[in-house]
Amino acid sequence: MSRIFVVEDDKAIRDELCELLENSGYEVSAAHEFGDVSAQVLSSGADLVLLDINLPDANGQTVLKEIRKTSDIPVIMVTSRTGETDEMLSMSSGADDFITKPYNPMILLLRISAVLKRTQSAGAKTTYRGLPVNAARGSIGEGKNEIVLTKNEMIIFSRLLSSGGQIVSRDELMTALWDNEEYLNDNALTVNISRLRQKLTDAGLENTIETRKKQGYILL
Repeated sequence: MSRIFVVEDDKAIRDELCELLENSGYEVSAAHEFGDVSAQVLSSGADLVLLDINLPDANGQTVLKEIRKTSDIPVIMVTSRTGETDEMLSMSSGADDFITKPYNPMILLLRISAVLKRTQSAGAKTTYRGLPVNAARGSIGEGKNEIVLTKNEMIIFSRLLSSGGQIVSRDELMTALWDNEEYLNDNALTVNISRLRQKLTDAGLENTIETRKKQGYILL
């Protein structure tokens, strides 16, 4: 489960945002004081930060610059302004993405998923049970023992692999597939997971994907 740290001084917006993220399968924490935001971010242990630009005791871009001195934690900047200046300054200061209020909740979730996917895949494991994983080719293993996956199966497998042994919810998998322009309905997701599990089993990789009812899936 990915962890998100929210920096938003408007309590109503903060509470609504935290609820949205929690309902989408994320572990969420938030800043409630804004005197030393960068220190809170760095000690949060989060996988991604949603950082409002307009804070009562600091400017979000200044906070971002402080964070970037010691950390490359993914940051999505959020602002209520509609001009291009904030976006240009944020991206030049090291932001991973930028979104303007009021935002569409689904668009925000897709952007979060995209940033997490980029940053996690950069440091993700490239092997599974000693076998090389080639996401571009869509395969696990080499030679006669190579397992060839469909695009959807590889997206699912890569998301499970990058979770580091944590449970991945069905909603997270659906979002990952949608973000890759491979939208599936709930039944189709179940079929793809079953086929993926069977391919791994046929290749001698037993007990690979465990279903956790009402929670999601975990790669063993």
